Amino acid sequence: MKLKRIKICVIGTGYVGLVVGTCLAEIGHQVICFDNNKEKIKKLQNNIMPIYEPGLDKLVIKNKQAGRLSFFTEIKQGVENSDVIFVAVHTPTQKSGETDLSYVESVSKEIAKTMNSYKVIVSKSTMPVETGKKIKEIIKAYSSQNVDFDVVSNPEFLKEGTAVKDFLYPERIVIGLESSKAEKIMRQIYCPIKAPIIVTNIETAEMIKHASNAFLATKISFINAIANICERVGADVEEIAQAMGLDQRIGRSFLKAGIGFGGSCLSKDVDAFVHIFAKNGYNFKLLKTIRQINQVQKENFVKKVKDKLQNLKGKNLAILGLAFKPNTDDMRNAPSIDIINMLIKQGAIIKAYDPIAKESAKQVFKHKITYCSNIYETVQNADALIILTEWDEFKDMDLKKIKKLLKSSKIIDGRNIFNPKKMRKLGFNYSCIGRN
Repeated sequence: MKLKRIKICVIGTGYVGLVVGTCLAEIGHQVICFDNNKEKIKKLQNNIMPIYEPGLDKLVIKNKQAGRLSFFTEIKQGVENSDVIFVAVHTPTQKSGETDLSYVESVSKEIAKTMNSYKVIVSKSTMPVETGKKIKEIIKAYSSQNVDFDVVSNPEFLKEGTAVKDFLYPERIVIGLESSKAEKIMRQIYCPIKAPIIVTNIETAEMIKHASNAFLATKISFINAIANICERVGADVEEIAQAMGLDQRIGRSFLKAGIGFGGSCLSKDVDAFVHIFAKNGYNFKLLKTIRQINQVQKENFVKKVKDKLQNLKGKNLAILGLAFKPNTDDMRNAPSIDIINMLIKQGAIIKAYDPIAKESAKQVFKHKITYCSNIYETVQNADALIILTEWDEFKDMDLKKIKKLLKSSKIIDGRNIFNPKKMRKLGFNYSCIGRN
C-alpha cells in the first residue's frame, strides 16, 4: 500500500503521546500534538524535551523542521484540522483498582463539541475493556453537529527506554474497530511499518493490552519467588532463568530476578485487570498473588539490607538508581520509592544518584534524601552501597575505587548486575537476589 499522508491530532504529550505523535510524523504523516499544559508545550516549541527517552529529541527537531510536527494548546485547532485523533491522556488507577477515566471523558466531550467532519477517534492510552463503548456514548451525547465518526482501540506496546524503536519496529500492531472505513484509514496510517497487524473488535483490543502486561508481571513475580527459594537452598536464579528461557514456550525476557516491577504500566494494569475481573464476577486470585509477591519482594530487600548492617538507625546508605528502569527518568511506581521510604523509616540516612531521574526523584522524595552528581560522591564514607536500577554506568564503575571510598565493603545489589563470586574475590561483602 502506498503511503497516503494523513492529518493526525495527538491529544496528550506524556511518555506515550509524545512518542506516538513524533513517530507518526517520522513515518510521513502531518501531526499536531495538543496538551493543555502550556509550559510543556512551550518547552516542546523550543525543542526542550519534558521527558527523557533516547533518540526522541532528535526526531522531534527533525520532524518540526520538516513541517510534519507541531505543538499547540488549543484542542479545537487540532481536532478541526485532522482526520484521525489519537487520545493519549493519563489514565491513573485509583486505590480501588478502578481506572480513573476522567481525562478520557473530558477529552471525548471536547472532541464531540469541536468535530466538524468525519473523524476516527483512536484510544492509545491503556484503557479498561468497554472504554471504547463509553467514548462512543459520550461523543454521541455531546456532538453539536451530529457528524459521523468511528472509535478505534489501538493499544501501545512501548517500553520506556526503547519506545521509539518499539513504535517504528513493533512486534505487532493491534487495532480494534467496528467499520471497514476505519480499518482502511488505520492500515493507511501504519503502512510504512512492517509488522503483523491484528484486527479485532474494540473489546478484544482493549483486553489484549491488559492481558499482555498482566502476563509480563506474572513472569517477573514468578522468577522473584524462585529467587527467594534459591537463596535458601543454594541455587542460582540466573542460571535457572537462562535454562528456562531457552525453552521457546517460555522465553528469556522478563525472567530477571530483582526488587520487583514498577513503572506506569505493569503495576497500574495489574490493579486495573483485577478490578475488571471483579466487576465481571471473577476473583482473579493469581493476579492478586502476583501483586502481593511484588510488594513482599521490596520488603524482603529492605530486610536483606538490615541484616547486613544489623541496625539501620544512623547508617549512611549510598543508593545507585532511582528510576524504575534504566534509560528513563520515570519515577512512577518505581521500587526505589517504597524501599527508600522503608529505609528512612528505620533511621537510615540516604545519599542517592541516578544518571537521569534526579529532577523527577526530587518531586517524590523532596528533601528526605541527598542527591549526588556522580557514583563516587554517593558512595564516599557510606556504610553500604545499594543498587536499585541497572544503569550501564553502574555496571562499568571502578570497583577498586568504590572499595576505597566505602566505609565498609558491603554492597547489596537489587538488580544482580555483578557476579557474586567475582565480587567476593575483589573483597566485597556482596549480596544480591537469588544467588549465593
